[in-house]
Amino acid sequence: MKKIVILVVIFLAVVGGGTAFGEETRGVFDVITVDSAITPAVADYVTKGIDRSRIEGSAGIIILLDTPGGLDLAMRDIVKELLNAPLPVIVFVSPSGARAASAGVMITMAASVAAMAPGTNIGAAHPVAIGIGAKMDETMMEKVENDAVAYARGIAQKRMRNADWAEKAVRESVSISAEEALRLNVIDVIASDIDDLLAKLDGTTIRLPSGDVILDTKGAVINRMEMGLRDRILVTLSNPNIAYLLMMIGLAGLYFEFAHPGAILPGVVGGISLILAFFAMQTLPVNYAGIALILFGIILFIAEIKIISHGMLSVAGVISLALGSVMLFESSAPALRVSFGVMIPTILLVSLFFIGVVMLAVKAQRGKPFTGVEGMVGREGTAVTTVHTGGKVLIKGEYWNASSGEPIEEGTGVRVIGVKGLKVEVEKIQEI
Repeated sequence: MKKIVILVVIFLAVVGGGTAFGEETRGVFDVITVDSAITPAVADYVTKGIDRSRIEGSAGIIILLDTPGGLDLAMRDIVKELLNAPLPVIVFVSPSGARAASAGVMITMAASVAAMAPGTNIGAAHPVAIGIGAKMDETMMEKVENDAVAYARGIAQKRMRNADWAEKAVRESVSISAEEALRLNVIDVIASDIDDLLAKLDGTTIRLPSGDVILDTKGAVINRMEMGLRDRILVTLSNPNIAYLLMMIGLAGLYFEFAHPGAILPGVVGGISLILAFFAMQTLPVNYAGIALILFGIILFIAEIKIISHGMLSVAGVISLALGSVMLFESSAPALRVSFGVMIPTILLVSLFFIGVVMLAVKAQRGKPFTGVEGMVGREGTAVTTVHTGGKVLIKGEYWNASSGEPIEEGTGVRVIGVKGLKVEVEKIQEI
């Protein structure tokens, strides 16, 4: 009987307590990484990450942030997700050397917990021209600035952080280090890495839409959620340098296919590249005047084939390509513009490609025909029979009916001087 009681006690301890002989259940914190400009693709990635953590019942999610800024609409989508997330969302500006600039300021302050690693910085959130290439006048800029200030202060006040500094970050583009951000109550904690961060946050009370929650991060499991293939493709395509290269490759491929029908591969590659480029441009501040100038440059290269301009149209095409490339993405944020290190070599290579194709096409048009009836004139062969009003000649392995203004003996070398229907007119090759 005593043995039975002992077995029952052990069973209840294992099933009911769950800690007598097994490991204590630990919370799971998912980790995602945002290390690029803030675009709609990035906003979608963050939103899906939070939803996945909620569905899987994770204790919280950590966003490793390193961004130069990005698009206002994409930033606002992320901020809404952070402010209304049903689980703790920790934004950690990391690793050392990372930054949370411009849109990154709002995202960091909107988190349930804002953290930074030593050697990082945050700030410079002054708004820039929004929209497709339009320059804002003083009145409009003031309105946009005031709106951004109100937005920043609202986020800071909701998360009980320094609203005055948030306003300075917008109006004066101030930027501060991690240590100063902690001192000014811009962030909540400084940590060297994720393990250090979780250790420091254990027992911290945070506020969620459902109420206050005490973080239990001691011994938490870290689950790194890698970006899926679809998200990696979307984020990569939202890079303006990639979008620009795809557009130029697409235009070059289609141009080559139209100039030399039947090549097939350049047309297929060009079509796919152009579709991907236009897809990417949905997420970027595109100036359509830039696209129009680039297309006009292609038209000028095509016109060079048809019109004798002694290279003037090609020069104008290169200028149009260069101006269009500079104007293509209108943003003061470097992360949302084409790098000159990419732009200049691309313009040179694409221009040389177009000019080369033009030269080949013009040379083919003005050169001596090698096929058809016109290509027969000047060909040399041998008289198979005596040729005068009639006869036969052998030219390039083919037998032709022939005529001549003077009798030509069999075996004599002949040269074609004209073609009439299926009969060639020949002359005797004079021996030197």
